[in-house]
Amino acid sequence: MEEQLLAFLKFLQKEYNYSSNTIAAYKNDLGQFMSYLQGRRLNSTNNWQAIGSVEINGYVEYMKDQPYASSSVARKVAAVKSFFNYLHANQIVDENPTTDIDSPKVKKRLPKTLSFEEVERLLEAPSQKKSPKNLRDMALLNLLYSTGMRVTEVVSLRLEDVDLQNKVLYCPGKDDQVRELPFDQDTKKVLENYVEEGRPFLVKDKDETAMFLNHRGQQLTRQGLWLIIKAYAKEADLSVAVTPHTLRHSFAAHKLNKGSDLQEVQKLLGHANISTTQIYTQLEETETEAETAE
Repeated sequence: MEEQLLAFLKFLQKEYNYSSNTIAAYKNDLGQFMSYLQGRRLNSTNNWQAIGSVEINGYVEYMKDQPYASSSVARKVAAVKSFFNYLHANQIVDENPTTDIDSPKVKKRLPKTLSFEEVERLLEAPSQKKSPKNLRDMALLNLLYSTGMRVTEVVSLRLEDVDLQNKVLYCPGKDDQVRELPFDQDTKKVLENYVEEGRPFLVKDKDETAMFLNHRGQQLTRQGLWLIIKAYAKEADLSVAVTPHTLRHSFAAHKLNKGSDLQEVQKLLGHANISTTQIYTQLEETETEAETAE
């Protein structure tokens, strides 16, 4: 049985060019499935042909009883289904026992956002000093909140992507799609301050075009940005955990709260499907109900 499992993992790597982390996740999930079968002596024949829908359903119910998030259970079941699709396609099993197996429903968690007041405190935190680093951090935080950019998009931003005069930036996102993102006057001001008075003191190589630089004059990393936000969230005495994505979520929720159109927010966030954006309407309804209760 392990022979077919290893062949499946090689197939995923060759045909889909999955990353080593994804392959490792499949290996772990399917290894867990095999351990379940071995623990119940369901694979004594050492033949996948002997595993039917009864055994698969038993595994699904077993996983639901474990202390896993619904998303983790759904992923593990999806791995088993993919594996049996492979076995059936390669005529290793006559029938696919997972065909009628329903994937567990994933409970959607509402994204965590900051209040308007908490955002204001966070954005003001770097303004206590006027060092090049603080000017950079003020620009970073304002840009994240005023545009809803993803962390990868922000650290990948180049000088030529930002049009300060017209208060718009050109954001290269997923699938080589470029979004035009407007920003407000306050963001323009802190960006100008950083470009004119902060960045020149951070840059080491005159040919470096990255907008946001670290202390070595190199493009800021995702991890570096995360640590910056974490530090200022602590300085602003925010009780909730804040990540770069928290500002993206807050941007979306606050835009809708101020009356922006759902399609407009979808476009700004770069969501391919509007259903992804609709979760923020649920968040808005939840906040309204809480305010009414108070």
